[in-house]
Amino acid sequence: MTTFLIRLFDIFFSILGMTLSLPLLFLIVILGFIDTGSPVFRQQRVGRYQQPFTLLKFRTMKVNTADVASHLANKSSITRLGQFLRRSKLDELPQLWNVLKGEMSLVGPRPCLYSQNELIDEREKRGVFNVRPGITGLAQVSDIDMSTPVLLAETDEKMITELSIQTYGKYLIMTMIGKGSGDRVN
Repeated sequence: MTTFLIRLFDIFFSILGMTLSLPLLFLIVILGFIDTGSPVFRQQRVGRYQQPFTLLKFRTMKVNTADVASHLANKSSITRLGQFLRRSKLDELPQLWNVLKGEMSLVGPRPCLYSQNELIDEREKRGVFNVRPGITGLAQVSDIDMSTPVLLAETDEKMITELSIQTYGKYLIMTMIGKGSGDRVN
């Protein structure tokens, strides 16, 4: 029952979020065209049951930046607009479309890249891929990123086993009020 209710909340809040943020989305797209010429970033990620899906984000790095996890990217790759989008977490807004499509949830483990073998192995051991990846979750509000794969997988497993409507709401509220640091970049 909890899974069904969470999916209903995902659909409701993603539609509400996209509707309310539409003017902001258009503004960021325009600024993104000025900043990099390519405002939306698409990347293959590992989804539920390890199925690939295309994650959408607002571009925060230069167009020709290496396709690596954020903690491995060079800080000089981040654009000025990108710094603001990351700090405010507005770069994640396009993922509301991924949520609406059922590829993601608002709350779940952050989807990793297929090149992050250690994290994939750790998550597989713990059953983390049995749920939809999320925009935010316990690891994100606890400042745990993909640079510590074992700790991240353990935290994801803990979140999944304790996930309820109450913790779902708690992680969303904590994210909206600015808890967590977002993706770290060297």
